[in-house]
Amino acid sequence: MSDPVPTGRHTVVIVDDHAMFRAGVRAELGSSVAVLAEAADVDEAVAAVTAHRPAVVLLDVHLPGGGGSEVMRRYAASPGAAEAPTRFLALSVSDAAEDVIGTIRAGARGYVTKTITGPELVAAIDRVASGDAVFSPRLAGFVLDAFAGTIEVAAVDEDLDRLTEREREVMRLIARGYSYREVGAELFISTKTVETHMSSVLRKLQLSSRHELTRWASDRRLL
Repeated sequence: MSDPVPTGRHTVVIVDDHAMFRAGVRAELGSSVAVLAEAADVDEAVAAVTAHRPAVVLLDVHLPGGGGSEVMRRYAASPGAAEAPTRFLALSVSDAAEDVIGTIRAGARGYVTKTITGPELVAAIDRVASGDAVFSPRLAGFVLDAFAGTIEVAAVDEDLDRLTEREREVMRLIARGYSYREVGAELFISTKTVETHMSSVLRKLQLSSRHELTRWASDRRLL
């Protein structure tokens, strides 16, 4: 039998495939919310959310096993999900339009990036738990543009689709001017692993330099 949650604290499940990041989020949240469980991939996430029925799920977009959208899809199909008030708040390093729109279409009530502060995240959880939609300022524009028909998010870029989820994360950060060391620190991977992913990205996209990659990403509104 689980311990009772103190009155006034929202219950949360943290879903991210990086243990260090989950620990950091838990520390930032402190005693403001009650973290019921953590999960590192889609299967673990579905099991944890189904078992605990938290008020809010902090959900990374890119996860082993199918991504955040797959977690929401499978949870929505589980028995009792329709009666449970669980809401999903995406917390991701990615602020690309297709990730934001795809995640919202899959059922998330909000989307914030990992640059958010602890107090801001607590406030976002409170708002999402209350039924509001929450977005980082720049991301709100993507959502408005998508529903206004200004940007086309249904079409899948064949070049982008060649990349793995991790390669996409590395690609976007490198294209924004991050050093290999900075990318490694952001994604909790080694500099050598970043170099390996970058080589794969350039090979798959048939590009020869960081400059070409930045231009390629900019043309596709991925920055």
